[in-house]
Amino acid sequence: MAGPVLEMRSIIKTFPGVRALSDVTLTVRPGEVHAICGENGAGKSTLVKVLSGVHPHGTYEGDILFQGKPCRFKDIRASEQRGIVIIHQELALVPYLSIAENIFLGNEHATHGVISWEETLRHASELLRRVGLDENPQTRVADIGVGKQQLVEIAKALSKRVKLLILDEPTAALNDEDSGKLLDLILELKNHGIASIIISHKLNEIARVADSVTIIRDGRSIETLDVKATETTEERIISGMVGRDLDHRFPERTPHQPEQGASPALEIRGWTVHHPIDRHRKVVDNVTLNVRRGEIVGIAGLMGAGRTELAMSVFGRTYGRYAGGTVLKDGKEIRTKTVSEAVRHGIAYVTEDRKHYGLNLIDTIARNISLSALGKVARRGIVDEHAERQVAEGYRKSMNIKAPTVAESVGKLSGGNQQKVVLSKWIFAGPDVLILDEPTRGIDVGAKYEIYTVIDKLAAQGKAVVFISSELPELLGMCDRIYTMSAGRLTGELPRAEATQELLMRRMTKDKR
Repeated sequence: MAGPVLEMRSIIKTFPGVRALSDVTLTVRPGEVHAICGENGAGKSTLVKVLSGVHPHGTYEGDILFQGKPCRFKDIRASEQRGIVIIHQELALVPYLSIAENIFLGNEHATHGVISWEETLRHASELLRRVGLDENPQTRVADIGVGKQQLVEIAKALSKRVKLLILDEPTAALNDEDSGKLLDLILELKNHGIASIIISHKLNEIARVADSVTIIRDGRSIETLDVKATETTEERIISGMVGRDLDHRFPERTPHQPEQGASPALEIRGWTVHHPIDRHRKVVDNVTLNVRRGEIVGIAGLMGAGRTELAMSVFGRTYGRYAGGTVLKDGKEIRTKTVSEAVRHGIAYVTEDRKHYGLNLIDTIARNISLSALGKVARRGIVDEHAERQVAEGYRKSMNIKAPTVAESVGKLSGGNQQKVVLSKWIFAGPDVLILDEPTRGIDVGAKYEIYTVIDKLAAQGKAVVFISSELPELLGMCDRIYTMSAGRLTGELPRAEATQELLMRRMTKDKR
């Protein structure tokens, strides 16, 4: 029997004041799909950054052997030369270059310094077809959504001679259909003898593609399980990740009963938005919906359905070209032409892309939380830093943000803790309506439950919540009503008691209501 393709032995990685990894061991066999599971902050991403050379040799303790030979990678290029390719959770694309240019950036099809654009575009088209992305390779990355950008990253990785593919939350930004295509691709690579390491919080995906799973908790490798073994259930993996049994995935919730005669907290009528570049293309087409105080209303749809475009265009018209429609708050028409107007009317929007639009990653937790309502912690136009810290400290404790102090840079936090900071920021603003766009994307099951609990409490306080998600079980577990969208139009509305995954999917794939 062939030896392991990868061995990581007793890996220790320390940052100032924090030991991120403590004696972690990982073994991957040839042609194996090996999953790594753990809560946010457990050390999963740090481990693969050690492997790929992001954290170079000399900055950690322990040994790495690849195909039986010791490795001392000084950077990513060194690991890629050995055939180890990593797709990070944070996208590494240049937005104003084309898809093709991004795929081959640093790996150009060139002769004597002259790029062959014909070969570049042809090869890029082949890779896009392989990952199931139907886009012109000359399209700018800035002009496609975050989900499609993730597929471009995968195509970029496949353009290299990969022997071990590492995918850090590869499907976090994808809907079920595109996730399925990607998982099929991973299995296809396995059939060609290519080993993969996949980090994912979606346990159903792990059950589908993985052969083994290593559980990491608090920077330590707890155990490695055979996924095909009968005792390796989702509950068994979750128990290993969180160190305890998690009996319920969602908080107990009684469906909201609207007050008779009360106007909706937020009502959108006939909302229509055109594409920012193609003025003849409607990305949101005559949408009408409402949400009442104390209610959680979901919006389901496949990628490109118009869910995010709807949310962003309502919140200060931050996407597309407004073509018609009105917004009403408590029965009265309001203007939301700018973000400041939307916030002033008590509307908050938690973006699906927290790293680019939700947070200032180089600033502190305290400053990020106060940004949405600086006036609350300012005197005569000057921020009272003591008051700012007190407010942030309160949210650090109540939201269970895992950080030593609120002076910590947000960029150093795990994805789940970053999401808690985003939620804290908008809760501090005191909105009446919260629009949550993929609020648990890329977050482990333990942190998800904490965020679900926060959302449930907000609804119990009388807030109106719009919940956009690509995970149908999440919508079914959290929402009182669910709207479905397809091709920019609403295609249905279902109360919680009548909604099923199958029925939602049928309506998500309809052309019109």
